[in-house]
Amino acid sequence: MFDKIKKLFVVEDDDPLKKALEQKSQEEADATVPVPEIVPNRPASKASPSQNSTSSAPTPKPTGGKVTDKFMNILLGAMDKNNLDGFDYLEYKQSLQSLQNMDMDESTRYQSAFAMAKTMGATPANLLETANHYLTILKSEEQKFGQALVNQKDKQIGDRRQRMEKLDQTVAQKRKQIEQLNKEIEQHIQESAKIKDQITDATVKVENTKNNFVVTYQLLTGQIEEDIRKMQTYLK
Repeated sequence: MFDKIKKLFVVEDDDPLKKALEQKSQEEADATVPVPEIVPNRPASKASPSQNSTSSAPTPKPTGGKVTDKFMNILLGAMDKNNLDGFDYLEYKQSLQSLQNMDMDESTRYQSAFAMAKTMGATPANLLETANHYLTILKSEEQKFGQALVNQKDKQIGDRRQRMEKLDQTVAQKRKQIEQLNKEIEQHIQESAKIKDQITDATVKVENTKNNFVVTYQLLTGQIEEDIRKMQTYLK
């Protein structure tokens, strides 16, 4: 039965309704606010504005919807699963399709198909009721899809967003740690410079002390050596 139902709803590429729906979907997609670009915390780039504009990829944006076999099969499958017994809207649509290539206007085609349906006990009320039944089935599938979409968003987007936010927090914490380390490094550098100056001052003082001692020592030993030389000369 599924194949029969699928033949009733075969959609050609030039189908006016298909074209109108896809065009409307594209217009709505174009009018929507672009998907916000999620940029994790990163150090500021030193590249020039022109380099940044050429190297960054454009933010993806949803495109308009298209009629796909995947979803067509899912929806038609739901209709097939809930197909009503007896002659109903689907059989009436089959009659309409059999008259598709006949040389008659739309009103005549619908009335002719109903004439055949009447022989099977169909009434306008019954056809409308069963058509609405299938709309209800499709509406139910839409609700199921909506819930599945929410679940996919939670799984595909929500989990990643949480992971991204956690990473951003980690980056922020490590930035603070880096800032603190930089402050400590600067303090160490300044302290090291002070110690270097102290070492220079201490070295100068030690050298001065040494030089003073040497000069004093040489003065005293020179005097004594001079006296020894004179004593050896004059005390014979």
